Amino acid sequence: MPRFLVIQTAFIGDVILATPIIEKLYKFFPNDSVDLFIRKGNDSLFHEHPHVKNLYVWDKEKNKYGNLISLIKVIRKYRYDYVINLQRFLSTGLLTLFSRTDHRIGFCENPFSFLYHFKVPYSIIKGLHEVDRNINLIEHLTDSESMRPVLYPSKSDFGKVEPFKEKPYICLAPASIWFTKRLPQKKWVELARNLYKTFTLLFIGSIDDRNLCDQIISHLPPNSAQNLCGRLSLLQSAALMQNAQMNYVNDSAPLHLASSVNAPTTAFFCSTVPDFGFGPLAETSVMAQIEEDLYCRPCGIHGRIKCPERHFQCGHDINVKKYLP
Repeated sequence: MPRFLVIQTAFIGDVILATPIIEKLYKFFPNDSVDLFIRKGNDSLFHEHPHVKNLYVWDKEKNKYGNLISLIKVIRKYRYDYVINLQRFLSTGLLTLFSRTDHRIGFCENPFSFLYHFKVPYSIIKGLHEVDRNINLIEHLTDSESMRPVLYPSKSDFGKVEPFKEKPYICLAPASIWFTKRLPQKKWVELARNLYKTFTLLFIGSIDDRNLCDQIISHLPPNSAQNLCGRLSLLQSAALMQNAQMNYVNDSAPLHLASSVNAPTTAFFCSTVPDFGFGPLAETSVMAQIEEDLYCRPCGIHGRIKCPERHFQCGHDINVKKYLP
């Protein structure tokens, strides 16, 4: 029976978009184990995951390469039949190379891909989603059918958020690491002011996002919104999003959390565009963006710390009223 190791050491959203790989391998090889190699901080996503047997957690912040070497030594002992590397960078290429696997699989853009047994190009093509780029790596082992990401919040995760579900509610996730991926704060205020009379507003995110959400809530009447930033785990946040009337998110990790539990999603795209392949995959989903073309948009596949043109028109000109429930 083959044993699989899947490598994805990028950020939260990228790891969530790797979960279709796990689902497909389990579907086609249900009696075999799938192990996962991820960065520290993303491991909570796979708490009680039914299809992941072992987690290798790489601490990239402290003694990065020393920790990588230690993990390589452990992985080599297992002699995986297949190592599937979703990353295109040197470090995971080294891990794949020294894993002692019989089948190294990954993208052509990895520096060590010339030593892979099977590789495909990482292509940004209009209409091709990131999950499909990943699935291309195992198409020869499974099939090419697309699928949405899947996470598994536990009973305790759903129990944790049950008190917030007494009335119809909406989740809002205004934050992002990148400035140009964030819908401007004044737009979140405008959106919230059009929602609070009908719905309970629940703001979600990490503890670092708490101040931003407090600022938005300060423009609303007292007791019309709750700031849950830092109070919920990632899986608890997904459990909360699943039953929301709508989830308003940026082109960021909460978007993919919503997709993972098939939760209704309105995703704001400012400097980036859905054509890059990171749009929502829930059955009920909307991609919200400006209606006119801008000469400067998109300004890159990733977000930026500031608008290169200094006007951030791609964010300020989004008509949020158009996307009310």
